[in-house]
Order: sequence, then structure tokens, then C-alpha cells
Amino acid sequence: MRNRRAAVTGALAVTASLALAACGQSAEGGGKNASGGAEGATIGIAMPTQSSERWIADGRNVVKNLEAKGYKTRLVFGEDDPDQQVAQIENLITQGVKALVVAAIDNKSLNNVLQQAADAHIPVIAYDRLILGSKNVDYYASFDNAKVGELQATYIVEKLGLKDGSKKGPFRIELFAGSNDDNNTKYFFGGAMSVLNPYIEKKQLVVGSGQTALNQVTTLRWDGGTAQKRMDDILTSAYKTERVDAVLSPYDGISIGILSALKSDDYGSKTKPLPVVTGQDAELASVKSIIAGEQTQTVYKDTRELAKVAANMVDAVLHDKKPEVNDDKTYDNGSKVVPAYLLDPVSVDKTNYAQVLVGGGYYTATDLK
Repeated sequence: MRNRRAAVTGALAVTASLALAACGQSAEGGGKNASGGAEGATIGIAMPTQSSERWIADGRNVVKNLEAKGYKTRLVFGEDDPDQQVAQIENLITQGVKALVVAAIDNKSLNNVLQQAADAHIPVIAYDRLILGSKNVDYYASFDNAKVGELQATYIVEKLGLKDGSKKGPFRIELFAGSNDDNNTKYFFGGAMSVLNPYIEKKQLVVGSGQTALNQVTTLRWDGGTAQKRMDDILTSAYKTERVDAVLSPYDGISIGILSALKSDDYGSKTKPLPVVTGQDAELASVKSIIAGEQTQTVYKDTRELAKVAANMVDAVLHDKKPEVNDDKTYDNGSKVVPAYLLDPVSVDKTNYAQVLVGGGYYTATDLK
């Protein structure tokens, strides 16, 4: 499989084909004809944004897998604007796509446009982010999202020495969560808190800011700058004399913002070491940060495999077959339980990044220099 490249080189490589998508238009590709009733079908793919290297790679990989099966594709990016994404999907429906793969920006904004898809007999695959409140979501391709949070929290507990009992604490921790309009946020945070709460209740972990409820710790659009400002505010108000020992961060882009705030407050110096900082997605900048001894951990999700799952779902549905699923109970979107296929995430830190990321072909050693 093709190696995933650095954000800059990856973005340059796809600039030409994605330029129209950035304007709310589409990038179209083609391949051999698909077999059977799906012959020549065009699939619409709606991704959230090109501001994250992760979504650029996802879009590219979904296109690659669908075209390998003989489909044509139209790929659009909503640039974190829910209204733009709705308009893009409406346009894809008008253009006559035969299926939709959608990674939602706002999980509750798509009900009307998905009804339009249903009226046109267009199946919908929710990609990594469950779409809520609509009966017109056929399948869901994602990772075990609760496990992502569990891996992050378990890493913190182990790194602080609480799990093996070698240290009793108390340690000071701050909590961050993802965007409140992303359904995955509650699963990430819930998984993490299932691990952390027993230590918080025993006061081995103390949240210095006192902000422990999900609605207090979300980060709109997963924005690193928003996270940096909140961390700045927390350090100013709650850590005048105390030191932060750990930060639960749900995503690498948020982690980078948190680290910027910490370093501005002299963390990372000889007398004030950086706390344990988690992350998610194994983005290139954060893997380099881990290697440099700044960010401590990330959760790797092989989105190449997720793209395969989504493409296989599309192919099965268009050939009147039932796609493979491994969870038909967990993901209730408020209108139905959406059948899902969940992949396993992997915890990555300085000790295993080479084995997992380079050994698995996700990055090359040169990428990480």
C-alpha cells in the first residue's frame, strides 16, 4: 500500500485535483467499469475539511479504493462549514451519484439532505462520524471510539505510576474533549472517563480547573487555537503555584495547541517538565513532537483500512448484498441503530512509533526526520 506522506508534500500532491473541491465543487476521477448493476456508477464523497492532513488522506484513500473497484468518484470538502457541506451533498444528488460516503461536519445538520438522498434511492455510508437523527443512514464505518478514549486514559494512568501502585498521587490533570457537534466526542470522552473517574474519586487525580463535565471541556471544530486559549486560561486561573501533571487531549491538533500554551508558561524547561499529553490520529506534526519528547502519546487509526471498509460497504450495497458489520447494537443515532463496522485503534508513543507507523507503511523513516 502507498505510504502516507507529510502534510506539506501530501497537500501539494493533491492540490490540483482538490482545488475545485475547496471551492465547494468536486474533483472527479474514473476507473474501470464496475460489474453488474453498478456498472459505471459515480460515488459522492463528502469530507469535512482540507485543513487537517487526516481528512485529505481519507478523501484520497476512499477515492483510491472505490476506483480500484471500477467506480467513478466525486470528492468534496466542506471546509468545516455545515451549510456548505449540505449544499455540496445536494449538488452530488443532483449530479446523479449512486451512493454517498459522508464524514459529517455537524452530525445534526444533514437530515433534510439525506431525505433527498433517500427519495432518489441513494444509499448513505456515514464515514467515521455518525450522522444523528436520520433514518436515512444505511451503514457506519468507524473505529472503536470508546476504546480510543480508554487507550488515552490508560496511558496517563500508567505513565503516572497509578496503575501499578508505584505512586499514589495526587497528580493534577486537565481534561479536553472534541467538538460538541461530533458524535464521536461523547464516545472518546466516555471511554476516557471510565478509566479516570475511579482515580478522580479517590483524589489520586485532581482536576485543578474543576472542569470535568463534557459540556465544560469540548473544543468546537477540534480547533487547536481554541484549545490553546482554554489551556492558557486554565494555567492562569488554576495553576499559579501548582503544576499540571497530565492533560487528556482527544486529538493531535488539540494537543499541539495545548503544548503551545504549556511552553508559553515555561513548561518544557529543566525545572518544569512537560506533563503527559495524549492525542489521536498520529498526524505527522504530533509524531515528530512525540519523537522530540513533547507530546507523549497518540492513538493511531489506520484510515487506509477505514477507506477500504467504506468502499466495500458501497460495493456491497450497490450489488444488493449486505455489507460486513461487527456491531449492530451500539450506534443508535436517535432514529435507528445504524449497523457498523469498527476497526481497532492502537496506542503509539516514543517506544513503538517506528514499529507501528514505519513498520506498517503509514510513514517512512524519511517522513519523520
